[in-house]
Amino acid sequence: MATFFGEVVSVYSRAVEDDDEDLDENEEDEEIRRELEKKRDIHLHWSPDVSESLRSGNKLPCSDFILAVGPNAARFLSVYVLASQSWDAVGHASVWNERSRAASGQTAEESECVFYRRKDDPTVLICQVTCYVAEDQLFQWTEKVFECLQRRELNVTVLSDASVADYKAADYLCASSAPFLRCLHTSAFTDRRVCQSLEQPNIVTGLPAAVLNHCQVHRIAGVVYQCYSDVIGPDSVTMETYKLALTKLGRSVQLEPTPSTDVLRKLVRITDIQSNLYI
Repeated sequence: MATFFGEVVSVYSRAVEDDDEDLDENEEDEEIRRELEKKRDIHLHWSPDVSESLRSGNKLPCSDFILAVGPNAARFLSVYVLASQSWDAVGHASVWNERSRAASGQTAEESECVFYRRKDDPTVLICQVTCYVAEDQLFQWTEKVFECLQRRELNVTVLSDASVADYKAADYLCASSAPFLRCLHTSAFTDRRVCQSLEQPNIVTGLPAAVLNHCQVHRIAGVVYQCYSDVIGPDSVTMETYKLALTKLGRSVQLEPTPSTDVLRKLVRITDIQSNLYI
């Protein structure tokens, strides 16, 4: 382009430069998105003997898989089951998302999703989950875990925490009797239920729902026992409510009749109300 003084200057196109900037930004956004998706992958970390068996193409022999989701459900297993010293930690899962504190490189003790196996009966497996598993991670978690387990004659029991504020009932007295159990099971589940079925329009959500759906699709005997409680944090009364859910597993899981007071004191902590005017 020539000016009035005969000077020739290069043509400047703002639209072209803006397009180039947008292209760079889109590529950068896409790269960030890929990194986040990769970071949100569920990673299972097994003990050396389990890892070797899985690499050889074998599935973990499992007759009973007990999954505890939530602080009270997980701590119930710690107090009434795992305190017997007859269990070995055989693996843990790394779960990262916007609400989870889990990080890569954690040990089993530091993880919020730990797998235990009974020493004298390796076919009994327990998993404690106290971390948040996001919606886009539920299917991946379920598929990866059950891919490691044999499905033949597998029985799945899920213990799940729920707030009584989410419970819908025509009778207010029913909701006021918290904590209490409700259950949902797959069509392959034939054992006697130990509590009332979950009434409509109440639903099961999150990881318990994903596991129950997986069991239904693959014709696995599975049941979810959901405990509705009016206490937000760990509570000994809420924990004890779960004892009824494991009565049918007496041969596989031995409950401690008198849990250690020290263990209870360590796990049950009073939740501080930060907004209290007098604190």
